Amino acid sequence: MPEIIVEPNGVKVPVAEGDTIMAALNKNGYTFLLGCRRGGCGICKVRVDEGTIEHNRPVAESALSAEERAEGVCLGCRAVPQSEQIRITLLKSALRVTNPLLHPPAA
Repeated sequence: MPEIIVEPNGVKVPVAEGDTIMAALNKNGYTFLLGCRRGGCGICKVRVDEGTIEHNRPVAESALSAEERAEGVCLGCRAVPQSEQIRITLLKSALRVTNPLLHPPAA
């Protein structure tokens, strides 16, 4: 199963087939700054440092420019990992735990 590594934390989460970066993080009890969730606002931008993604639906040019795409930036709400492992860096926010039951404190 593919996985996402989120920097700078080094958090690893599995990705179900067809899930976006945002969906995979949410299913594993994490979130980051979200906006419209439709590829139109650009708030959920992340940089792909390793691996490949594909946007599963159209993304507005106003939300993600050609220059940003060339630099490896994508929208977490639309980006579906295409390689077994991708490493991303959150650009506008920090990773937050939404479900502490999935992340018990280390003993």
